[in-house]
Amino acid sequence: MLQIDDTIISLDLFDKCFVCDLNACKGICCIEGDAGAPLEEEEIGIIEELLPVIWDDLSEVSKEVINRQGVSYIDEEGEPVTSIVGGKECVFTYTDSDGICKCAIEKAYREGKTDFYKPISCHLYPVRIQKYYDFEAVNYHRWKVCDCAFKLGSKLQVPVYKFLKEPLIRKFGEEWYEQMEIAEKELKEI
Repeated sequence: MLQIDDTIISLDLFDKCFVCDLNACKGICCIEGDAGAPLEEEEIGIIEELLPVIWDDLSEVSKEVINRQGVSYIDEEGEPVTSIVGGKECVFTYTDSDGICKCAIEKAYREGKTDFYKPISCHLYPVRIQKYYDFEAVNYHRWKVCDCAFKLGSKLQVPVYKFLKEPLIRKFGEEWYEQMEIAEKELKEI
């Protein structure tokens, strides 16, 4: 483990490799699972305000779920997560012309319709953040549906933290990320 400011970071972020391979997995991480994606409290209001922008990209069943329960619910651990369809699929998914499941929120961002990229937990995957009283644990999460990303990352030799540079900076800031780069150099010397 490594500590930077009030974060405790798993060394797996340096040791494991990862690069998303959407052509292989077709975005299955947004479809599989037993709960929605974790949300930060402020993200719920942002997503609610974005609904008119992304509404036409959502499936009819997603719209029904959102109309019935909203954009989020509280999971078994008492945390807010995105609403899901059929106990699995995120309500914010859509399928593109290549058959790849993608995020309607991210699509709106890429089209310049919002400055909100997507929930930070989605942007950070395969990293998961666990909040504790006086620190946040930054852990690597291994999920079988992402085996193709582990293979591609290993082939390209891209550590998890380098693949996630943009979302890690979004979450923790430039200085924090620079400390990760310094830590990697020091770890290589050991």
